[in-house]
Parts: sequence; structure tokens; C-alpha cells
Amino acid sequence: MSLKILHNVNVVQEDNSGMSATLWIRDGIIERIESSLSALPEGDYEFMDGQGHLLIPGMIDVHIHGANGFDMMDGSETSIQEVSRACAATGCTSFLVTSVSSTIEALIAMIRSVKRVAGHEAGAKIAGLHLEGPYLNPKRKGMQNERFLRHPDLTEMKEIFDEADGLIKMVTIAPELPGGMELVSFLKERGVIIAVAHSDATYEEAKQAFEAGASHVTHCFNGMRPIHHRDPGLVVAAFEQEHVSLQAIVDGIHLHPAIVRMMHRLKGPDGMVLITDALQAMGLGDGKYMFGGHPVTVSEGVARLEDGTLASSTVTMNEALRLTVETGISLTDAVKMASSSPSRLLGLAAKGKISAGFDADLVLLDEQFQVQWTMIKGSIV
Repeated sequence: MSLKILHNVNVVQEDNSGMSATLWIRDGIIERIESSLSALPEGDYEFMDGQGHLLIPGMIDVHIHGANGFDMMDGSETSIQEVSRACAATGCTSFLVTSVSSTIEALIAMIRSVKRVAGHEAGAKIAGLHLEGPYLNPKRKGMQNERFLRHPDLTEMKEIFDEADGLIKMVTIAPELPGGMELVSFLKERGVIIAVAHSDATYEEAKQAFEAGASHVTHCFNGMRPIHHRDPGLVVAAFEQEHVSLQAIVDGIHLHPAIVRMMHRLKGPDGMVLITDALQAMGLGDGKYMFGGHPVTVSEGVARLEDGTLASSTVTMNEALRLTVETGISLTDAVKMASSSPSRLLGLAAKGKISAGFDADLVLLDEQFQVQWTMIKGSIV
């Protein structure tokens, strides 16, 4: 059935929220949006009642490692598919499969599993790969396993790119490492989003990287030199560069609400991207896990290494959206940070908005931000 009519939803668009509307969806594309239900057409179509719930664009997670007990670095197609399902169940319609620092053999195995799954996803669609490491600074390693951290190696990176067949969309690096600026040039030539994190870069080093082509900060404030009034570091350099956008883990743990509000004031919703940075504990909760070669304990939803270091998060995209609104940021801006900002970052021109001509990637939420259903290209998954 090519036509769906979705009635009685409160639509969040870029310029307003809570507009009662009816959507006409044909062949997976939003055909038109009406403020009231006009005469129904002749012929076959599917009529859907949104029951007055909130309708937002499908959210896009550019940084996720696992979910529901599955770690995408294990090299199995099953893990990729289970994360795809978990993303869809939590309102995410596209995602970047994200690595952690590892051997090149483990990374290649993960890339090959992604290539086999891409185009056949059980839930959310794979928008590409995000390589978080291994060219990161041990001084700011966070949960990254120091055994696998190394200086940038262009020969190794060429091998990885050759294997990935164009799937690599983002690479997180520490540009101050020996060979870091050469790596920035290498990635820029290939049109990849160059992100900075797990970095001890000074303000001057970060500014040089941003001016050379870096344009994004992975999990801003976490895994990087902190701000000091005589040593501002890479965060201040990022604030000063208009083209640089920031990832935010809004889980009530990684960032204080005042920091989230400050990021929003300085960068606006177009310069912020909500992420989960979730490990396999997302969806399962407390317990003991292995992640990045480390034992990880999740207690009261917080994942930590044995030494107390934060080890990714367990937040979901719908929870991150709710928590962002609870900091005092408007729903309209929070939805931009979860949908249109990441779609623009990744160049997904037909996604991230509820507007005629855009893909019908949609999420229906109740008043508590619980997902009622997720639709991808017009089909509920």
C-alpha cells in the first residue's frame, strides 16, 4: 500500500512545535502536511491515528557502540542487527556504527560485518562508520584501551579506507600526536568528518587542526584537556570556530545541565548533536560487561571501569531528548540537535525534518518521551 494518511499528531517542525496535523505519506516520502483532515481520497490507503501524540523526525545517532548486550566490535552481523533494532526501538532511524581503539584485525572484521549488513538492516539504517581511534592520546584516553592507542599511520589508514568502500563518514583523532596534522589532510581529501577528542591539544594546536579541516568535537568536554583561564584548550578553540559542531552526551552524568545550556547558548541547536555513546549495556541496565578490552560495571545506569573512569553511557536517544528538554532547552531546539543537526552533519539531505519531500523517517512519542512507534521510509519497524 503506497499511501498512508497519518492523522491527529502534534508535529515538531523547525519553526514550531505541537502543531496538530495530518501527514500524507506516499512511497516512503512525506507528500504533504495539512493542519486539518481534508476529504479522504478514493482507493486504497492506510489510515493511522496518532492519538494526539508528539511526532518528531527520526533521530540520528552518530556515536553508538552497542546495545542490548551486543558489542558491534565483535565482528558479527548479529551484533550490528541487534543494535539496529535497539536504535529503532528508541526513536533512532539512522546511526553510525562506532568503533573503539583496537587491533587493525578487529577493526577490519567489524568493517566487514557492517558491509554485509548495510542495506539489509532489521531496524535503523546504517549511515556509515565512525572510527573512534586508534590515533588517540593516552593522556586523555578515558575508557579507550591504552594497549591499542598509537600515533597516526597513513599506510594503516589507507588499508582501512580501502576495506571500508566509502562507508567511513567520521574519524575521531588527537591532532597533536606526531603525524596528526598529516592525518587531518588525508581525511579532508576524502571528505570525511574530522572529529577531535581523547586529545590533550592546546588551544593553539586545536585551532590549527580546525583551520586545517577538523570540524567536530566528539563527546565535548569528556576525554580532553579541560578549560583553564590560562590554558583554554580545544573546547574554547571549538567554541570560537563557527564551523565546528559539538557532540553532547546528555545523560545527567557526563555533562552538568549548566554545561549543556552553555553549549547551547554558544553554538545553538545547529551546532550541537545529541549522541548516546552507548555500550552494550544500553537496554539491559546494571551488571558487568566487557567493553574495549576492559571489564565495565554498570551501577544505577552509570558505566565505569574498575578505576572509576566513565565508560560510555547507557542513555537512549529518546531519553537524551527528554533530559535535554529538562535542562531548559526548548523542545524544538532539542529535536534539531537529535535530528536535523546530525542529518546536516552527515549530508543526509532528505532526512531530519518533517516537511514535504523528506523521507518519512518519523517517531511517535508520548508525553513522557516514550516511543510509541518508529517509522523508516514510511514503514513502521
